[in-house]
Amino acid sequence: MLYPLTFQPIFKERIWGGRELERLYAKKIPAGISIGESWEISDRPGDASVIANGPLAGKNLRWLMENHAHELLGDAKPAGENRFPLLIKILDAREKLSLQVHPPASKAAELKGEPKTEMWFIADAAPGAELFVGLKRGVTRAEFEKKISGGSVAECFHRVPVRAGDTMFLPSGRVHAVGDGLVIFEIQQNSDTTYRVFDWNRTGLEGKPRELHVAQSLASIDFNDFEPKLVKTKFTGDEVKVRPLVNGPLFNVEALEMKSGASLNLKPRKLQIVAAVRGELEVQSNSVSVKLSAGQFCLIPASLERTEILANSDAASLRVEAN
Repeated sequence: MLYPLTFQPIFKERIWGGRELERLYAKKIPAGISIGESWEISDRPGDASVIANGPLAGKNLRWLMENHAHELLGDAKPAGENRFPLLIKILDAREKLSLQVHPPASKAAELKGEPKTEMWFIADAAPGAELFVGLKRGVTRAEFEKKISGGSVAECFHRVPVRAGDTMFLPSGRVHAVGDGLVIFEIQQNSDTTYRVFDWNRTGLEGKPRELHVAQSLASIDFNDFEPKLVKTKFTGDEVKVRPLVNGPLFNVEALEMKSGASLNLKPRKLQIVAAVRGELEVQSNSVSVKLSAGQFCLIPASLERTEILANSDAASLRVEAN
């Protein structure tokens, strides 16, 4: 029944967005607006990704979860309300995002939100680009609160210079913001709860300041989370190089670099997503073949026994497993 699936992206206008997804990945984004997020695989209320290929084209991920959840997920656990466990995005940040935090599982229900653990893979970075992640060593809650009141809380954040290929893991409770000049592949728990600490005193799309969530943020922040580092793992291999990025309870992610003509058999009977970062790839399972270029994604249902990735050029990709 199921086969490797591609989806129509869902574009989100953002005050901090731009047009890089059009330039880098030939995404057909709406004219004249700043797109900050492309939701590539989503099962959020009102934002269910529509299948773009094969006999199921036109049906959406919500329909798949309602009718074929076991074939799709295998042993991966669904999110709440039997939703698909992950939310996959590309972010285009031409300006800094708000300083923010997602609630940890221990606090989310109390705050009427959803926990959100995520990772960022830097796909493109302007010279001097940086992330705001975690606290500077020694910052206390009292100092943090004082600087919120004074409008200088950004001084409390640890700043990390980044370039293309870097990865940062962001567990719930870690304060963070994307800096300007970055395009990021974001792999995250299926959640859309964000508490803003500070938004650079700017106005939103409606011309008014965006809402802040200071009390919820203070309840969510891990005040012992000092100066986290980028993922430091290395590539191993020759024709196919593999670099583990994240191994966690929610998802595993590895980076792949493949020479033209190389192939890789994926794990059987495991829900996986292949994200093309650079070059041209092909995902094959039984008689179905899906071609991917940079910025495109393919969902491999757990019911598939044998799936192979072929590199039609020198190529880089991410392989995501849902747990």
